[in-house]
Amino acid sequence: MSSRVFGGPEKEEEGEEEEEEEEEEEEERVNPTDVKMSQIVMPCHSNPRQELSVGQLLKWIDSTACLSAERHAGSPCVTASMDDIHFEHTIRVGQVVNIKAKVNRAFNTSMEVGIQVSCEDLFSDRHWKVCDAYATFVTQRTNTGKKVILKTVVPHTQREQVEYSVAAERRRVRMLHDDIIKDLLSHGSIQQADSSAEGSAVAAEKTKVESVELVLPPHANHQVNTFGGQIMAWMVNVATIAASRLCQAHPTLRTIDMFTFRGPSQVGDRLLLRAIVNNAFKNSIEVGVRAEAYQGEGPNRHINSAFMTFEVLDDHGKPRTLPRIRPEPLEGERRFQEAIARKKIRLDRKYIISRKQGEVPLSVPWDPRNQVYLSYNNVSALKMLAARKNWRLSSEKDKVRLYTLEQKSMLSIRVESEVDVPAQRAFCLLAELSNRPSWDTHYQNCELIYPVDDDDFLYRVVTPSVHQGGVGSSNSACQGEGVLQDFILLASNRKPCGSGDPYVIALRSVSLPTHPPTEGYHRGEVLCAGFTILETKNNMSLISYYNQASPEVLPYISTDIAGLSSSFYHTFCSCSQYLTRKRLQSIPFMQTGQNPDSSTDSPTCEADRLSAALCSTQL
Repeated sequence: MSSRVFGGPEKEEEGEEEEEEEEEEEEERVNPTDVKMSQIVMPCHSNPRQELSVGQLLKWIDSTACLSAERHAGSPCVTASMDDIHFEHTIRVGQVVNIKAKVNRAFNTSMEVGIQVSCEDLFSDRHWKVCDAYATFVTQRTNTGKKVILKTVVPHTQREQVEYSVAAERRRVRMLHDDIIKDLLSHGSIQQADSSAEGSAVAAEKTKVESVELVLPPHANHQVNTFGGQIMAWMVNVATIAASRLCQAHPTLRTIDMFTFRGPSQVGDRLLLRAIVNNAFKNSIEVGVRAEAYQGEGPNRHINSAFMTFEVLDDHGKPRTLPRIRPEPLEGERRFQEAIARKKIRLDRKYIISRKQGEVPLSVPWDPRNQVYLSYNNVSALKMLAARKNWRLSSEKDKVRLYTLEQKSMLSIRVESEVDVPAQRAFCLLAELSNRPSWDTHYQNCELIYPVDDDDFLYRVVTPSVHQGGVGSSNSACQGEGVLQDFILLASNRKPCGSGDPYVIALRSVSLPTHPPTEGYHRGEVLCAGFTILETKNNMSLISYYNQASPEVLPYISTDIAGLSSSFYHTFCSCSQYLTRKRLQSIPFMQTGQNPDSSTDSPTCEADRLSAALCSTQL
């Protein structure tokens, strides 16, 4: 992520983003939940650096998202939570903020709203992205106490389909967020404070801030509750003061971690806001903020807690080195350690989720503490690939269809056919990856390394490989006899989250320190592969297989698409026969690492040769 202060991105980066956006704009339509807001930044909206205050921006974001949610629900809604927000750029006085919000998906009584924030310079006619955000809104009960059940969101464009599909995976990450922190702390992987820097370190108690705000009618929303955006703005204010006390400068807010509103606040409440620096790293500061509400002599009610990361920028817009912090005993030590855990999570998210496809290395190191983000990346990448609209039909034989999709330096392949097997049964059979060698000759061996949880598994797969002399040689399969290729794969299996959702089996490469590359095997990498299985009429299922070919095999694929079609056709027929044969047999849906079957129809010699050349493109 960029951390420039003034102005937009360079033209090269801007051009890449615009190319992707233009594809989406071609199929834009009026979404009934679309809400747009444009605001010019006035001096009253700015901080001491003449930049838009993040607190003010959060008010506008929350207002826009709430209006979108209520447009879909047709009833009052409140903010339940906000996912992590990373602010890529700041916005100067005189520039225009453009905010777009729309409902991505509805889950019974809650919905995810996607928000895009961009900046516009009126004098140069430049536009650039500031941040993306995802907020969860819930409907309020009716006057009779009944829940408002939300209608289903129907995606129409490619972009809407992607957001709709991936929203289910983001919801899964939200639910696991607190468990990830607890897991990091319980494994004892958190370092202690640096005792050598204690002499020059700033005592954490010096950064403490406590402030009380009286909730007045102007601070309330149209439901007479304290406006969520206003609470967030007050929290940003005290957090900024705490960070300033440490660095003795005006800091820049870069990240707000995922947070949840735990309860409502009303007009007349006193809102008690507390902030303190939890930890100071080389170039960033984490500040913890807690908001509580009370009235009169009543007890304090916990409204919200948030963690915000600040930087201090020099005259060139680069982060400055910051003083160290000396935590308070007991509670201060706990906050100090948890801040390190949260930093680890932020780096994992940035490294894994923000990673562009095609970057090298493809195999991100797997770790129990980054598993949830690797799994998210795995499933969302497959869902985004499946949602693409511009697939081209390359061949069809006996209702087995092969599609291709060209994207810059990548070629993606989709093979699909309808099978007379119920979708749930097909999912259970195909998710048992250890049985794949029984129907796919490209899988010589598939060993279960580790069952991560009920839905995610780590495997080592051995396949034929090309000769080291070169890809695409007509006799490479024969010359390379005995040279095998292996993969370390993360398999993420997902059942439908709602009607119309497919079953998903997503595969991607990871690296494991316990399984380094070994002599006699060429370590391959899979960028994005897997199955989607959709229930169709008459208890049948539409099975689609996807794979993104690595750039080095593209010239060979383009010159031999007929051989490619033959290879996939035979493999898919073998898969269909396997599913039909196993349809009525009972197999436990457990990863055993055993290969009960070994018989399958062999593809033609030409198909075998081609398959060997397509290292990471097998079905």
